[in-house]
Amino acid sequence: MLSSVKKANLYLKSFGFFKVPLIWLCRPKIISLDSQSVAVRMPLKRKTKNHLNSMYFGALAIGADVAGGFMAMSKSSQRGINISLAFKEVEGKFLKRAEGDVLFECSDGKLIDQMLDEAIETKQRINRNVSIIARCPNIDSDSHVAEFTLMLSVKVKE
Repeated sequence: MLSSVKKANLYLKSFGFFKVPLIWLCRPKIISLDSQSVAVRMPLKRKTKNHLNSMYFGALAIGADVAGGFMAMSKSSQRGINISLAFKEVEGKFLKRAEGDVLFECSDGKLIDQMLDEAIETKQRINRNVSIIARCPNIDSDSHVAEFTLMLSVKVKE
């Protein structure tokens, strides 16, 4: 039997391959997933590097997207509801060069639960900001290389 993280990674790979090929191309991997947080690792490889041998800001944005969106998709699946999910705004602060694999962490599980509850109750689109922190744990596990705020937008499909 597959663990929940292995199932999540299979889903992420197939979602990337069939729905958003850039996600599949960057090869993010879910490291941990629970009711409150998700951690996603993006490898620093030829396809994710820039000319300075650090992670390209577009690849960083993909990692933030996956970390911010996967928890909402996972929670809606656990509840047995189908949602329409999008990001309406993005703010990124790039603090230092990401010169290794990047770990993206989102700990907004309670907020996403509240959003889903409200979306179910009101049948309206709900928009809230989720925060994602990016670090290079192999280089410096304490300092952030980037911080993202994404406006997550969810609506229950009828």
